[in-house]
Amino acid sequence: MARAARLLELMQALRRHRAPVSGVDLARELGISLRTLYRDIATLQEQGADIRGEAGVGYVLRPGFTLPPLNFSVDELEALVLGSRWVAVRGDARLGAAAGNAVAKIRAVLPAELRESVDAATLTVPAFTTAEPAKVDVSVIRAAIRKEETLSISYRDTSGAHTQRTIWPLLIGFFERVMVVPAWCELRKDYRAFRVDRILAVEATGARYPRRRAEMVKEWRARQPPLTAARN
Repeated sequence: MARAARLLELMQALRRHRAPVSGVDLARELGISLRTLYRDIATLQEQGADIRGEAGVGYVLRPGFTLPPLNFSVDELEALVLGSRWVAVRGDARLGAAAGNAVAKIRAVLPAELRESVDAATLTVPAFTTAEPAKVDVSVIRAAIRKEETLSISYRDTSGAHTQRTIWPLLIGFFERVMVVPAWCELRKDYRAFRVDRILAVEATGARYPRRRAEMVKEWRARQPPLTAARN
């Protein structure tokens, strides 16, 4: 493997590991010797990569450093195209359009032979004709999740009863026929999972919820079985 490609692979490996990873594990993952790994890490550090290393703990890449842009492999392009097609089929209209725009931007800067790989991608995603349509603009929910802000929703539960809720949205989960939003519900004073197709109205409040979303997501996952549309 060429040295430039090896350095890129090392950067990618460090990005994949959010927690510190040992030199032995990195070397094994990359198929190189520990001595080569140490040499490559020193090279990246000289080029400005903020790689922190501590004996007994491992290496971690601090955010903010990128190598000069390099070409995608054919497999990477097929993964990107497949992902964008899945989002176009399953996401809301704005997210689907964004997926298409992202692939168009990538395609525009590719050399001709790789551009043809995008156009002739061998993988596809079937249309989901049985999916339950959302009655609200899902981008409002996504924006609230990013900003860690509460939402006011009108919700129809499994029994058909309508309630007004204030929720702290955490994620959007995609299932075969529905999208589900796990959230802290102020009415129930507990975590609940809300089916998006049963949200009749949604309004951004602009109020931040008092806890960090990342902490709440961990708490949700620890307390719940695999994400399901819980009874509300």
